[in-house]
Amino acid sequence: MRNGSITAVLAAIFVCAWGGNQFTPLLVMYRDAGYSALTVNALLGAYVVGLVPGLLLAGTSAGRFGRRPVALAGVLASLIASLLLAAGTFGVGWIAAGRLVTGFGVAVAMAVGTTWATELCFRSGADPGTGARWAALCLTAGFALGAAVAGGLAQWGPAPMVTPYLVHALLTLAILPFLFRAPETRPLGSPTRGQFGGLRHPRFRRVIMPMAPWIFGSAAVAYAIMPQLVGDRVGRWSLLYSTALTVGTLVAGTLVQPLAKRLDRTSSARAVLVSMMLMPLGLLVSMFAAIVRSPALALVAAIALGCAYGIALVSGLLELQRLAAPHELAALTGAYYALAYLGFLLPSLLSLLNSVAGYPVLLGGLVLVALSGTAMILCHSRTHLPARVAADVTDKELAPAG
Repeated sequence: MRNGSITAVLAAIFVCAWGGNQFTPLLVMYRDAGYSALTVNALLGAYVVGLVPGLLLAGTSAGRFGRRPVALAGVLASLIASLLLAAGTFGVGWIAAGRLVTGFGVAVAMAVGTTWATELCFRSGADPGTGARWAALCLTAGFALGAAVAGGLAQWGPAPMVTPYLVHALLTLAILPFLFRAPETRPLGSPTRGQFGGLRHPRFRRVIMPMAPWIFGSAAVAYAIMPQLVGDRVGRWSLLYSTALTVGTLVAGTLVQPLAKRLDRTSSARAVLVSMMLMPLGLLVSMFAAIVRSPALALVAAIALGCAYGIALVSGLLELQRLAAPHELAALTGAYYALAYLGFLLPSLLSLLNSVAGYPVLLGGLVLVALSGTAMILCHSRTHLPARVAADVTDKELAPAG
């Protein structure tokens, strides 16, 4: 298996993630342009409406039609989404449409790209779990660099509501030719029934499900909520500060990912548990940052939440690989990410609840919710694995035969 093939798939994940997060640091810009906080948060969460169904559809479609055609559709969707967002100067409807289509592109990168990279790595002789770790790393790096470039162009570049999106569109065009040459890993005629059997396993329901929404829930608190609460304290640098929070969260999430592999154990969900212990700690710091309205404390909270995000993302994927049969991997990866992205609706939910209670109270409530999830995972962290994994985890076949 040529390394170039794996690189092309990882590049597709990277570019779709770039497109998915380039909008986030620009929230302050849209607020300054006259959009309400509720509208901006709704636009941020709008791509979840396209992403969650896209995750479920992409996973099952990749099982039926193969990895390559679905992945190509996702990269094309990411390209179209940036063009729609660039047309947002004509009205908010263009932005909403762009965010919805962005969701589908990110869905494919997560569900199909991760599975494709995992299968290619396994067939090339890499250790089990290598593909999932690389995919998670490229996903997080794409999120981080997309935010950094978009924020920098919006702060200092021409046409700040257009240029960031056109840069991404050009990058996406450059990736497409290489993706066409990557080999298929899902032979036609492979079984497509029973792709969600792993959802019924106790380890999925009692370990992965309580953790998954916090993956992007933690990120949403760090770089969508905190800039709105403390951004006015940095004056005209609010856009740059918002970008710094986004990038800081994701850089922390990237750097901590190797630790997730070292923490991972087949006998217990130790890595998942560690991520969920960090989660309420980061939320607690966020609560204090909201009380004193400190930009410095908000940055500390973002880094803590980024560490929780990075460990949770990788540890959940490693858990999922052990639970999924080969024909289930794409569909279950889609379901996992669908649960993870429910957390991205937190900014919209907190905006609605803000009329009832202030953000410090709401963030304190999130601390309690996170602690309850941590307690559930602690109680079930040693739930048994499927018999085929318990017998020999290292010989688990990630790619279908043929």
